[in-house]
Amino acid sequence: MTNEAILSSNGNYTLFSFNGYVIRFRTSSKLERYTKILEWENGYIAVTAKYKGLPEEEEYIDLVPILENLYIDPDEFLKQIEKVRISYD
Repeated sequence: MTNEAILSSNGNYTLFSFNGYVIRFRTSSKLERYTKILEWENGYIAVTAKYKGLPEEEEYIDLVPILENLYIDPDEFLKQIEKVRISYD
C-alpha cells in the first residue's frame, strides 16, 4: 500500500483515488485538467487548474465534507495520506 493519493478529472468530474477508493464529485464542465498540487493538508488541497479559454488559476478542494457525505470517517481516511499527485494516465 502506498500513502500517495491521485487527483485527476474526467469530463464534469474530479476524481480522488486512494487505497482502492475512487471518489468522484462534480466540477465545472470548463475544467480541462489539474496542473499542479500547491498544498496538501489533511483533506484540503490547493491546486492549479486549467479551464477552457482561461489561464491557469488556483483552486481549492475540501475533501472533508465530501467524505462525510459518503459516510467515510475523514480522520481515519485522511491520516493515511502523505502526498497527493496529479495523474492523467
